[in-house]
Amino acid sequence: MIVAIVRFPVPGGLSHDAAREAFLASAPSYQGLPGLHRKYYLRTEDGEGAGGVYLWESRDAAERVYDDAWRRRLAERFGAEPQVEYLDCPVIVDPDEVVAP
Repeated sequence: MIVAIVRFPVPGGLSHDAAREAFLASAPSYQGLPGLHRKYYLRTEDGEGAGGVYLWESRDAAERVYDDAWRRRLAERFGAEPQVEYLDCPVIVDPDEVVAP
């Protein structure tokens, strides 16, 4: 499993309510993506940054989504290219189980 942490600035800031509305609007586009197990939307406490934490089956699956068109779309919307960090995820802890994929 791979965790991808995506971050991007939000010039002018984004309130909690505005972030929630925007994230809810985009959420359906992530449902059913091949290889995506889970996505958490993020907003910095001051609203000046946003992003997501994604749990992917593989880095290849993530990179198919984070392509040049995706990067351009976010850069045009927020004025800066998103930063993506990939991390290996060897163990997952849920409330009811520990999984080592």
